Amino acid sequence: MNEKNIAVVGAGPAGLSFALMLAKSGLNVTVVEKQTLKEISLPSFDGRDIAMTHLSKKLLKDMNVWQRFEDDEIHPLIEATVQDGDSPYALHFERSDDGKGPLGYLVANHVIRRGLYEQVCEHENIELLCENEVRSVSSDCDGATLRLKTEDGATATLRSALVVAADSRFSNTRRMMGIGAEMKDYGRVMIVCNMKHQISHHNTAQECFYYGRTGAVLPLGEGVSSIVTTVPASGSAVLLDMDDEDFSFEMEAMLGHRLGKMELVSERCAYPLVGAFSNQFIGRRFALIGDAAVGMHPVTAHGYNLGLRSADTLARQILKAQGAGEDLGGVSVLQAYQWRHRLLARPLFDATNMIVQLFTDDRPAAKIVRKAAIRLGNNFLPFKKLVTHRLTNLSL
Repeated sequence: MNEKNIAVVGAGPAGLSFALMLAKSGLNVTVVEKQTLKEISLPSFDGRDIAMTHLSKKLLKDMNVWQRFEDDEIHPLIEATVQDGDSPYALHFERSDDGKGPLGYLVANHVIRRGLYEQVCEHENIELLCENEVRSVSSDCDGATLRLKTEDGATATLRSALVVAADSRFSNTRRMMGIGAEMKDYGRVMIVCNMKHQISHHNTAQECFYYGRTGAVLPLGEGVSSIVTTVPASGSAVLLDMDDEDFSFEMEAMLGHRLGKMELVSERCAYPLVGAFSNQFIGRRFALIGDAAVGMHPVTAHGYNLGLRSADTLARQILKAQGAGEDLGGVSVLQAYQWRHRLLARPLFDATNMIVQLFTDDRPAAKIVRKAAIRLGNNFLPFKKLVTHRLTNLSL
């Protein structure tokens, strides 16, 4: 039986981040991933650009991952606006403590994944097992056991003090441990792509809650933005099947031509929107991080930031236990993690769902409330400061 200190299921951003947070501890970490090494080491473009807070930047710098990003791969976000329907009135968010400082940064998901993988390769105590599928997970008082189907079709057993699941909001590992989740199917599909445009984005993110669909502009390089369109699932095929020219014109019209002429410069990627909140974040010698614990709707841009916080919170508890000579997968470690992360995640998850419910409700009364909420938010300074703090997340 192969004895390891920590086993992680899933080599996505949350799983690799968590492994790197333990890299200097001397602990052995094994990351189990069903994808191929090529898919992990050379992640392909997936259309998703991640809005990261200052805290996320700090955590990535501490892991020596941020330093791996090229300057032209990091896009500062100076301002954010929210609009409703066809109204020109917008709710604005900007740094009140530093007028020239960014709210946050945009980095492509595949760039983040590449940087994490490259940094993992620098640490001999992190082992990456690709093309290995978890067939079962169990635990007892002394440790946890993963039974794997390996790349050559054989079976293997991995024993550890703790198993950490980071295998998506649809986590099979979570299900194998008998932990359910509150799933929220929003009935919508998010279509993302990169587009060139004539008029400058001024490094401003725009969230536009139209009637029947939602549009968003995420500013990248000069004259280029990530365009995000969210539509009812039944209408997604129409946008995906359009030729490039018709799609570009459709995006121009959706945004009221405020970016001028637009040109599609990437493939279009589609993602069904489903939220998840695990009933428990822990089990016996078992913990959930990232989307396996909480899968957020992307409208408030908390997804990766929250996942990174979950990895950091759990890693801190493990390092604390290691320093005190305590059990790395013990009850006190896991309960402290669950208490802290649920306290952070539950209000964000519920508030995000309330926003989604209100701003996708096109009934006449809801439209009135939507417009009133934007005007109230713009003129209620404590609210703006709270949201800006959440966006920047300058401290723990």
